[in-house]
Amino acid sequence: MTADLYLQLGMAALLAGLVDAVVGGGGLIQVPMLFSALPQALPATLFGTNKVASLCGTAFAARTYGRKFPVDWGLVLPASLTALVFAYAGAFALTLLPPELFRRLLPVILLLVALYVFRRKDFGTAYAPTREGLGKWTRAALIGAAIGFYDGFFGPGTGSFLIFLFIRFFGQDFLRASAAAKIVNVACNLAALAWFIPTHPPIWSLALVMAGCNIAGSVVGARLAIREGAAFVRRIFLGVVLLLIAKTGWDAYGDFLMFHVKQ
Repeated sequence: MTADLYLQLGMAALLAGLVDAVVGGGGLIQVPMLFSALPQALPATLFGTNKVASLCGTAFAARTYGRKFPVDWGLVLPASLTALVFAYAGAFALTLLPPELFRRLLPVILLLVALYVFRRKDFGTAYAPTREGLGKWTRAALIGAAIGFYDGFFGPGTGSFLIFLFIRFFGQDFLRASAAAKIVNVACNLAALAWFIPTHPPIWSLALVMAGCNIAGSVVGARLAIREGAAFVRRIFLGVVLLLIAKTGWDAYGDFLMFHVKQ
């Protein structure tokens, strides 16, 4: 691999870390760049390389947020534990089942999320946490299980989904929801790597370079979000979700549209 390749993917990881630290969705940048730069590599190898970089960046973003906002462990702990287990199950299921159903449904679900947030102008701008209790732990555990499995099996938009659900069901604002999502994302990445590393080892030299760049971007992104506030994060969230809708919609239905255009 050439120095230009390392530079190109390092810059992509830097930008991905910045975006992901604010609202999630860094994989929208990092994964396509990996596949474009290394078309001959096995997909599982590239996904593992991506996960190494994402894990490092997400951990540093969580640390940066944690210095500003106390961690709501009644939400984060059960969600992280179930995400850890089900992300591993999702990575294993990827070897058995085609991800086509997720691919078709994802742009539709993201569109509904965008419409919900857009119509509710105050969504995620105020912090009104739900009370502690068994119900909160149960809801958090179910969300962690569902999103963890999705992340291991398919993946795009995991951080954005977590932020949306933490605001919708636990009264978080965008900043605190993003902070909580980072910790759960760390659990998802660890579980996925537990599957990928023994079976399809990452390209370690590239993964470590991208990890360093992703960390730098994540720290800058988290500090920017903290400085600008929840209203800023809400705007970035909507922008990233719209990009995810475009990207995943094209991936799911692009061939169908092109076929009918040619007709």
